[in-house]
Amino acid sequence: MRVLIIEDNLALRHNMAVAFEAEGHVADFAADGPGGLQLALQTCPDVVVLDLGLPGMDGVRVCEQLRARADRHVPVLMLTARDALKDKLDGFAAGADDYLTKPFAEAELLARCQALSVRHRAGTRHRLQIGSLCIDRRLGIATRQEQALNLHQTPFRILLELAEAWPGTLTRSQLIARLWGDAAPDSDPLRTHLYLLRQALDKPFATPMLETVHGVGFRLVADQ
Repeated sequence: MRVLIIEDNLALRHNMAVAFEAEGHVADFAADGPGGLQLALQTCPDVVVLDLGLPGMDGVRVCEQLRARADRHVPVLMLTARDALKDKLDGFAAGADDYLTKPFAEAELLARCQALSVRHRAGTRHRLQIGSLCIDRRLGIATRQEQALNLHQTPFRILLELAEAWPGTLTRSQLIARLWGDAAPDSDPLRTHLYLLRQALDKPFATPMLETVHGVGFRLVADQ
């Protein structure tokens, strides 16, 4: 795992580097926001450990710029002494994937970074193409045969999960876990959203792309 640590505290930066390298990982460093952003864009690390309070450009701004300018998703773990809910929400709104409050255990930092680095979207480009279907993660839009699909948030997320798993199949329980985690509604949470997805993705076109694999789950099939 190649980790970019953007942290202005020299002692903390050194301790994190020692912890990562002891596990066989490679650590790069930056001590300010602009330098960290430049390194992140140039090297596309597996994970960025990003301090919130940085000279030159704070972590929220660095994360926003990384999301806007990188051609692929680079996982970001926001690292900060601020533990207020608003600070966490600001970090997530800027595009952070995870959030760890100082002080922290090195073992937890390593585990969180490892989890981020192996997620299926790590290192993948923003645009996904399956047959005539094109999905742009960054813009949150999807088109089929160059026609825009009118999708609300949850149907779009279902489509994105299925596209990232393509040509594999996702079970109903996998989709529910990825969309709602432990907070899934008591009633069938997928039924309405799958219907809306089919209405947008399949109904206007000659061949369906969303396929139900009976007894297993759902998958996308290319239409070309």
